Amino acid sequence: MRPGEYRIEDLAHHSGATVRTIRAYQDRGLLPKPERRGRSNVYGTAHLARLRQIADLLDRGYTLASIKELLEAWDTGRGLGGVLGLVAEVHGPWTDEQTARITRAELAATFGGGPDEKAVAEAVELGVLEPVPGRDDEFLVPSPQELAVAAELHAAGVPLSAISGHLRELRGQVEHIASRFLDFTTEHVFARYLGHPQPTDADAAEAAALVRRLRPLAQQTVDAELARAMRTFATRHLHRHLTADGPPPRPAEAFAPPAVALPSETIRAVRSLVGAEHVAAFITAATEREVQARTLDALAARSFGSTEVTQNGAKPE
Repeated sequence: MRPGEYRIEDLAHHSGATVRTIRAYQDRGLLPKPERRGRSNVYGTAHLARLRQIADLLDRGYTLASIKELLEAWDTGRGLGGVLGLVAEVHGPWTDEQTARITRAELAATFGGGPDEKAVAEAVELGVLEPVPGRDDEFLVPSPQELAVAAELHAAGVPLSAISGHLRELRGQVEHIASRFLDFTTEHVFARYLGHPQPTDADAAEAAALVRRLRPLAQQTVDAELARAMRTFATRHLHRHLTADGPPPRPAEAFAPPAVALPSETIRAVRSLVGAEHVAAFITAATEREVQARTLDALAARSFGSTEVTQNGAKPE
């Protein structure tokens, strides 16, 4: 074998993949076929680079099907530099906050009591805590600020179950904001770079640079709007509770029906079914249909009950 050439066993050793995995990638079209020399298959540096690219994309959460589409789109001689740079930017951290670790004993002390296994399990489910493999008494804390807020609320008398419920509700609303921001920037910013089937390497690189520039904007906008809303509503709330004659009259909009936060998965499913512009109309129609169906069911049940009493000889009420 010449330098830069590998048998499949050598390729597996250098790439970290197994021989079986390499053959499976070939069968799925993810890896080019090797050169046939006599009775041997010979792989080159391009195969090794492709295996490393696949491993990198898998680590970033891509499926093999999506990796295949990505690699096919970029197998036209343009290279993967720009698109991998864009992938790295999107999958990079969206906050400067550093993860931390906390033991069960420290967790109990932080929340002022013994270990609450139900609360810990719920925190793990929400991603507030992440188990450390092989360390049952230790957790990763992706957002120490979020955990600190929970600790302060608990110290102020808020039950842990209420904190978890509030976080679930808040997360659904924030995910909606994130989705809308992405739709907005895609339509008005990124469409000109990624709007055609095979953007150039330069297009992808420029889009990655834009992600770096726009990354803090979503949080800055939400911070500013949250500060404005808190100032407005906290003033009203304080005035209502301190006024001697009772709460002040509420504005007309306060009597509107409360907004209901739907799970982000539901919104995405409806959007894929009817299109983004018809989501609100579809949900409204589905709600009205359910209300009408339940009303008809109630009327039918009432009517059936009255008929049954009459057939028994008793007078209906």
